[in-house]
Amino acid sequence: MLFNSIPFLVFLLLFFPAWSLLPRRFRNAFMLAGSYFFYGWWDWRFCGLLALSTLVDYFVGAALPRTEDPARRKRLLLVSLVSNLSILGIFKYLGFFVESFQALLEALGIHAGLPTLRIVLPVGISFYTFQTLSYTIDIYRGRLRPTGNLLDFALFVSFFPQLVAGPIERAADLLPQLVKVPRTRPGDLKKGIELITMGMIMKVLLGDQLAPLVDPVFRAPEAFSSLELLRGLLFFALQIYCDFSGYSLIARGTARLFGVDVMINFRQPYLSLNVTDFWRRWHISLSSWLKDYLYIPLGGNRKGKARTYFNLMVTMLLGGLWHGANWTFVVWGGLHGLYLAVHKLMLRGRKAETRIRAGSPAEAAWAVLRVGFTFGLVLLTWLFFRSPDFHTAFTMLEGILSFQGAPDPKIVLELLLVGGVVLGIDLLLYFLDREEILGLIPSFLRPGVLAGIWVVVLAHLVFAREIPFIYFQF
Repeated sequence: MLFNSIPFLVFLLLFFPAWSLLPRRFRNAFMLAGSYFFYGWWDWRFCGLLALSTLVDYFVGAALPRTEDPARRKRLLLVSLVSNLSILGIFKYLGFFVESFQALLEALGIHAGLPTLRIVLPVGISFYTFQTLSYTIDIYRGRLRPTGNLLDFALFVSFFPQLVAGPIERAADLLPQLVKVPRTRPGDLKKGIELITMGMIMKVLLGDQLAPLVDPVFRAPEAFSSLELLRGLLFFALQIYCDFSGYSLIARGTARLFGVDVMINFRQPYLSLNVTDFWRRWHISLSSWLKDYLYIPLGGNRKGKARTYFNLMVTMLLGGLWHGANWTFVVWGGLHGLYLAVHKLMLRGRKAETRIRAGSPAEAAWAVLRVGFTFGLVLLTWLFFRSPDFHTAFTMLEGILSFQGAPDPKIVLELLLVGGVVLGIDLLLYFLDREEILGLIPSFLRPGVLAGIWVVVLAHLVFAREIPFIYFQF
């Protein structure tokens, strides 16, 4: 079920009042049933995978504190790792690796004739797999006590506001909120509606409007001029940001309606001063997960400079592969790993700057240059992220750098208009340190403004083509 759809709005309008009217002792069971209904709306068969992941990690988590034998504890953890990663590997990567192996054999002159696999990717599998893994790993490390209630744990895994595209929640943060049975607190309804509305603005009114200008460019880049190709790439950078941050806002707002606080996943990433700062602002739940469960266990920065750079590269390469079963995602991750390694080398032990500071005009100009340079580096990586293959990526890159075609004032105006709207929203949020701007509207005007926004949003949902969230494929 898509957030940007009429079925979801109907579901939420029916489900929330029913949940609110239930006695508290029945609410978690009702929420669990609603979460499975939400997930099964797309394909009910994949509810079995969700349940399997839940059962494995619940019983592994319960067994870990009962033994102090290091070998047995490692075997229990291995059960969780193998089970979850096998599910992820089979459904997401098996076909990719078979095709890659066959391509390698053909390059060597060997025609193996391996079968082509077409396995449907379950929505959200990468997200809930990481979420359940963090539960058992934290128990293994002694940082978390297991829950004794299977229903509460099942709800932690399947909690529908953040089930299919995050944020990737830690059990230590989300599970206690569910165990005590959430309830809507004063102010939750107002805040939840404002976050959902802001999310719809970002996704439906901004991100979705860019898709028709992005998709054709990446489908046939040779048919477009240099400026049109650059517009397509820039608009994709804005599209994926509006799309994914919009999802995260709707997820936070929906959870807030039920009295649950979900972590912030974006903090104006395109205003980052450097690539390290970017990864502290973009998809925060994933970057922190990779740091805590991959980079640090690999050794982090504790084993010398060479090992630190190696650990960064491995972490980002696997982070790229997490996004999709395609070598273009690996290149995307590899470029970010390279950026981070070079930046760490340049820092020489100093902490990376993570905030634009008001100062003299010269300092402001320097900050603008740094933000622009960082955005340019990120933009190059988006070229590989969005391209279906390397041929498309290099065709686009060659076309952009060839400066072919006459300048089109209309395209320049579009870039200034769309970029100005997104940049204006982000600058306001950045310097006011807010998640949404609707709370800044005077209270006597707010109902009318919200009503007007929802009229436009609903018109798009009813009459326009439904565009899934980009991160649903991951």
